[in-house]
Order: sequence, then C-alpha cells, then structure tokens
Amino acid sequence: MTQKERYRLFIEYFQQTRPVAETELEYSSPYELLVAVILSAQCTDKRVNQITPALFRAFPTVQDMATASAEEVLGYIKSCSYPNNKAKHLAGMARMVVECFKGQIPADHNDLQKIPGVGRKTANVIASVIYNMPYIAVDTHVFRVAARIGLTTGAKTPLQTEQQLIAFIPEELRPIAHHWLILHGRYVCKARRPECENCGLTTFCRHFLKSRST
Repeated sequence: MTQKERYRLFIEYFQQTRPVAETELEYSSPYELLVAVILSAQCTDKRVNQITPALFRAFPTVQDMATASAEEVLGYIKSCSYPNNKAKHLAGMARMVVECFKGQIPADHNDLQKIPGVGRKTANVIASVIYNMPYIAVDTHVFRVAARIGLTTGAKTPLQTEQQLIAFIPEELRPIAHHWLILHGRYVCKARRPECENCGLTTFCRHFLKSRST
C-alpha cells in the first residue's frame, strides 16, 4: 500500500465516522482557548476544564489577567501540572498580548510563538482552531497514532511528524485531521493498550497488520 492510498483511507474513514471533531477544551474566546492550551501541557483536558471556570471568573479578559501577578494566577491553577511555570507564562502572555498586540490574540504563527508559554504546538492549535489555518499540532496522541497507523515513518520529533502529515493531508482538512488523531488516540488507540478491536482502521493500520503477522 502506498502512503497516498493509506492517507486516502484514513481521511475517508474519519470523514464518514467523525465529520465533526473539535477540541475538548472549554472556551468562549481566543483568549480563553490560549489560556486553556497553555494549561494543557502535560495535563489532561478534563483537569484543565475543572480549573478554568474559576480562573476565568477571576480574570475574564486578557486585560484583567495582564494586571495580575504570577502569584495571583497561581492560586487558581495549583491542581494542574507545573503550576509555577504556567502561572508565570499566563501572566507574561497576558501582558505581551495587551502591550504588543493591542489585546488581541494574534493570528500570525510567528507572532504567536513570541508569547510566553507558546511553542510551535500551541501556536498551531490557536492558528488552526481559532483562525482555521492549515496547521497540525503534534501532541503525544498525534505523534503516537500517526506512527502506529503508518501515516508517518521514522519520525523522531513532533516537527518531523508534522512535516510528514502536511505532505499528504490537504490544507483544508488539516485543522480537523489534528482532532481526528487526538480523539482517536485518547479513546481508541491508547498509549498502553490500543483497542484494536474497537478500531475501524485495522484494514490498513501498520501496527495492527504487523501484530497479526507475527
């Protein structure tokens, strides 16, 4: 099977079975999504969604958070992973957005990566989810699932995975393909034990076909 054929089957399957796929982080504005994504690093979406309601009541806008100290933010996010660093990132993020971007979360990918706490993955999430731009954010689920299915070969880094995915996935499908891979990894192709018996990709999944042949 060629890579082109494997990607065609992957896209057709999810277009039929999951025509709507969205982030499970809860937000109502670009600012809230950016906060949630920063908090989600090495932390579950479920935990983030438990943290953010009180945080957003305390700091409903980026301008409100820009006036807060890292210590004030920390009081609301202590139950997430790496709360001290994330509190510093959130306070710094808000100040930069207000001072450098007039209080608006930028759409430009390079501008996003200038913000404290925002690396390539977070920038890709904001650009694709908020602005529907053709980026694929590679988290641990995307990295694992893409390799198992066989969408990527020999990728050692998230960037290498991203480059291989965008080489075959059409621009208009990249934002949703990102969520297809995440949700599949979260609920079916799990890290410790992939639930192949519940997976509709087994006819072309490299991991499954290899396991059956050994």
